[in-house]
Amino acid sequence: MVQEKFLKDLVKQVARRLSERQQMLITAESCTGGLIGAYCTELAGSSEWFYGGVISYANEAKVAALEVSETTLNTEGAVSQATVRQMCAGALALGGDVAVAVSGVAGPSGGSVTKPVGCVFIGWQIKGQPAVIERCQFEGTRRAVRRETVARALAGILELTK
Repeated sequence: MVQEKFLKDLVKQVARRLSERQQMLITAESCTGGLIGAYCTELAGSSEWFYGGVISYANEAKVAALEVSETTLNTEGAVSQATVRQMCAGALALGGDVAVAVSGVAGPSGGSVTKPVGCVFIGWQIKGQPAVIERCQFEGTRRAVRRETVARALAGILELTK
């Protein structure tokens, strides 16, 4: 499982990078339930680089808060590349310069053959650029899957903003 110190170090790196670039981060979280935002705001001074976040756990919240298409949710599902792409776009429409969005199956139940427990889609987008979406397969408990998702989401921000 991802260690606490590792997550906090990642947040510090993201903070430095976004502050240097004078960019603000916005999050759109489903399976992590606000955990990315929680880690970001544990760092003092995060208002310099953290815009805010949306916890859109229910499909209705994805539609209402992030303007995810009901058609996409019905045809592709909440745990999909298309949904996460729309979550990124919806988040950036609210504000910020860099978005990260996550939707997945944290477990211990809810998985399927095509989207088993631990399947998480993570998307990153810089305003004005296309989103980058990645499908991940994490192992372990619900807590482990959520923490792995946070770690990958933060690391992806660093990769996107090199």
